[in-house]
Amino acid sequence: MKLLVIGGSVFLGRAFVHEALSRGWEVTTFNRGQSGTDEPGVTVVQGDREQSADLERLAAAGPWDAVVDVCGYVPRVVGASVAALAKSADTYLMISTINAYPEWPAKPVDESSLRHECEPDAGPDDGDYGKLKVGCERAVTEGFPGRTLVIEPGLILGPGDRARRLAVWLRRAAQGGRMIAPGSPDREMQVIDARDIAVFGLDRIVDGSSGTYLTSGTPANTTWGEYLGTCVEATGGKAELVWVDDAFLEEHNVEPWTELPLWAPPNDDFAAVWSPSSAKAIAAGLRCRPVPDSIRDTAAWLFAPGGMDDAFDVHHSQKDDRVMTQDRERQLLLAWDSRT
Repeated sequence: MKLLVIGGSVFLGRAFVHEALSRGWEVTTFNRGQSGTDEPGVTVVQGDREQSADLERLAAAGPWDAVVDVCGYVPRVVGASVAALAKSADTYLMISTINAYPEWPAKPVDESSLRHECEPDAGPDDGDYGKLKVGCERAVTEGFPGRTLVIEPGLILGPGDRARRLAVWLRRAAQGGRMIAPGSPDREMQVIDARDIAVFGLDRIVDGSSGTYLTSGTPANTTWGEYLGTCVEATGGKAELVWVDDAFLEEHNVEPWTELPLWAPPNDDFAAVWSPSSAKAIAAGLRCRPVPDSIRDTAAWLFAPGGMDDAFDVHHSQKDDRVMTQDRERQLLLAWDSRT
């Protein structure tokens, strides 16, 4: 198999590249060379997908059995890539998002749920992230009719994850001391490893599948207690989890999801955050590794000698004012102690 990955140098794109190479596939990547280094063994076509001359040069480097597009965010831009590659590839796999469904996280969703509406030629100012991703999906399905795979991941983790979620908890656990654990340890979650998405996507390319698959993980594949407990264990056990209930945190105006990443109190806004359905993908062959394995592997990558944090801070800084500061955490713990 010959595979083109648009992106391919970081996280999910790199997982696709690594999995394809491990299968003996010929892999080409197309990126600007600014976000990361390419895996050894790939053929690199460096360029900008917003430049028509670069797209023409890319198309001439084909053909491929499939394209995997992990970095399409603007429908108009994705449409240009689709038009350039329509005769150079058999299948186009587009990585979209669970945010394509406006009712999530308040309500459970699957592939039949209400979707945002967005034109396939929309520009960057024509909607938010989820809406524009729907436009990107349309650009691909209209440009590769009957030859499109759309994968809509939920919450992704795994080595290479630069989002301000798991890395925040791992870094906090590594600092040690008393650490706020928000909500209930029994709360069930549903997350997915980037490497499992890559396996699933490449398997669907091999079997000639088309269509849309929501890939949020297997139901209740971890709990909040296991998730945070593994973060502590994976960083040497220096932190002590202090479970602070949802009502207390809400009373003190702690911002859900961002100030304490992934903390989602069981209110109407987050009622179904951990219950999207991956039933269609599971029936088609999606398999997910144990979440603690993903957390441990991410910790090993995050803290590996060689300066992972240097690359992290250059390209995807975690210095976000919305993440809880140590002073704020200390004050909340003092208030919690005085109440209990």
